[in-house]
Amino acid sequence: DVQLQASGGGSVQAGGSLRLSCTTSGFTFDDYAMGWFRQTPGKEREKLTCISSRGAMPYYADSVKGRFAISRDNTKSSAYLQMNDLKPDDTAVYYCMAIEVPHTTPCNEGEWREYWGHGTLVTVSS
Repeated sequence: DVQLQASGGGSVQAGGSLRLSCTTSGFTFDDYAMGWFRQTPGKEREKLTCISSRGAMPYYADSVKGRFAISRDNTKSSAYLQMNDLKPDDTAVYYCMAIEVPHTTPCNEGEWREYWGHGTLVTVSS
């Protein structure tokens, strides 16, 4: 079974930082792009960032560009999201996802099969 588990969430004050981790199993990690999205009640899912299976061509949504950084470690089948200068609007449940897209195609383009698991809650207070 494909499994993804996000962790590392918590409560921080505005301006603070958090590093989220995503551990995976059940699929060939090296063959998938990885990404993060967030969800708040009453709002649509917001795709934040993704990176190719080779760790290239990172994409960032405007809302997090310059503050968040995605990375991956293929030796550990894990992905990470470094979040800096957090704002109250960043409060959400964060999910990592695996995207079945060829490594030559930007991970934010097109419609591809995605997998995700349980998220982790991030709360930013002002």
